[in-house]
Amino acid sequence: MPLNQHSRAFTATEIVTKLVKLEGWRLSGDGAEVVIEKTFRFADYARTLLFVNAVAWLAQARNHHPELVVQFDRCVVRYSTHDVAGLSQADFDCAAAVDALPGAAKPKLL
Repeated sequence: MPLNQHSRAFTATEIVTKLVKLEGWRLSGDGAEVVIEKTFRFADYARTLLFVNAVAWLAQARNHHPELVVQFDRCVVRYSTHDVAGLSQADFDCAAAVDALPGAAKPKLL
């Protein structure tokens, strides 16, 4: 991912405009601690880990790594861009890529 895609933090208006295009993602935190996050639920631990490994592969390929909170039947995915102390285009692009993963299309949201 080119550096210019996440070289600046989005404004509040830009964040809201982009967030409405991502189903199930929500804003959490504020200031430099702001993230977009989504909870994905699965039938069992094995399916949860398959999802986590797919997210990890995407993160490596895009060089943009989310915070992952893994439990037996769910995973919370949180994106922010630490380099800009906020949210950038990279966060929204990666969130959309996670949504496109097999098994992530219709999660049971918490």
